[in-house]
Amino acid sequence: MWERELAVAKEAAIRAGGEIMRIYDTDFTDSIKYKKDESPLTVADIVSNKLIVDVLSKEFPEYAILSEEKKDDVDRLSNPLCFIIDPLDGTKEFIKRNGQFTVNIALSNKHKSVMGVIYVPVTHELYFASEGSGAYLQKADRPVERIHVSDNIDTYTLSAVVSSSHLCDEMEQMIQKYHISKLKRIGSSLKGCLVAKGDADIYYRHNPTMEWDTAAMQCIVEEAGGIFRQMDDSELFYNREDSLNHKGFYAINRLENRLY
Repeated sequence: MWERELAVAKEAAIRAGGEIMRIYDTDFTDSIKYKKDESPLTVADIVSNKLIVDVLSKEFPEYAILSEEKKDDVDRLSNPLCFIIDPLDGTKEFIKRNGQFTVNIALSNKHKSVMGVIYVPVTHELYFASEGSGAYLQKADRPVERIHVSDNIDTYTLSAVVSSSHLCDEMEQMIQKYHISKLKRIGSSLKGCLVAKGDADIYYRHNPTMEWDTAAMQCIVEEAGGIFRQMDDSELFYNREDSLNHKGFYAINRLENRLY
């Protein structure tokens, strides 16, 4: 299911990634602006957003769209099908030029994430999943491979991914409490991708995020066999009136690794 939506989203993400890299290789610093919440905005965010929105609007005119860089249309709330987009996830990493940024496209159906695409422009890695069909990774010039979460439930050997830009006191306390020594600090939705393909076991995010930060990642993690919930263990729903994920979330490989 969702084969056409997935194919179009994959192609849009790759094309947007190409435009992002074109800008990445230039001196874009003078074009950086800051939003009301003091988060950065670059011309790459804008160009990527326009390309993705134009493609999805043309191919699926009956679907709603929620994007970080698009003025919100509240009519989407009455539409069961909504694309959720982060045209450049990890803008701070983009500005740092560390390569840890992604293009995220998801589809929600009746408030559930049923399709997810995450493209990594620097490495040309494409992660994707759709409801009931599994999660996959396609690398440049290599066959598509199905990915799965790890089976590690040994608390003393857990590998955790943490944000390189948003580490909080709660996460520091969790690291100390459970003596987690295998830490990977990385930006954007790449953290969820590492859990999905078994390169990390857990990802806990206590700070608030937005719908477009989690929608694609959730589908990929879950289709890879993982668990994705809010920090109070409730489900995450999408295409909401309030797009802020107030409660934080976790992405883990096994229920045994639900840490408190």
